[in-house]
Amino acid sequence: MVSSASNGSKPEKLMIRRTLIGIAALGLGGVLTVAMLDRNGLGSATAADSIEHGRYLVKIGGCNDCHTPGYLEKAGNVPEDRWLIGGSLGFNGPWGTTYPTNLRYLLRTMDEDDWVQLARTIETRPPMPWFNLRAMTEADLRAIQRYVLSLPADDTPVPDYVPPDRPPKTPHIVFVPQAPKS
Repeated sequence: MVSSASNGSKPEKLMIRRTLIGIAALGLGGVLTVAMLDRNGLGSATAADSIEHGRYLVKIGGCNDCHTPGYLEKAGNVPEDRWLIGGSLGFNGPWGTTYPTNLRYLLRTMDEDDWVQLARTIETRPPMPWFNLRAMTEADLRAIQRYVLSLPADDTPVPDYVPPDRPPKTPHIVFVPQAPKS
């Protein structure tokens, strides 16, 4: 004689089946979540880790040197809430006069994929080292955007590019090599 406990009644089998389906659904949900994190470049890192990595890259990559007013003059002693707002100090040379872009504003106008595409294809005028952006990994570029977007929004305007045949109307640094005096 076999007991009903070992065979299991219809309600018990139904409960076990539903429990197994629920467990499988939870497992699939976890797998899909991990896949989405990997697709978004987070992998096992948290969003906070990615933002901190972006902060590190901005700091050591020299982004603040031009894109944060007063950063070089103050040896980096500029409050972080003022970082990357662009500036009105121009860089003048044979190409004309360029101004550092307000990265907080620019990066809020695009999603991460657009930013990565821009960083991979952009060619700007000096002194911006656009070729350094191209050398960064996709994860680095995404981390930079996440960091910039973690800063307060700021739409401070910067002056427009001035062509070489016109003088700049703002303070500017002249990038013209000088021959040594004999």
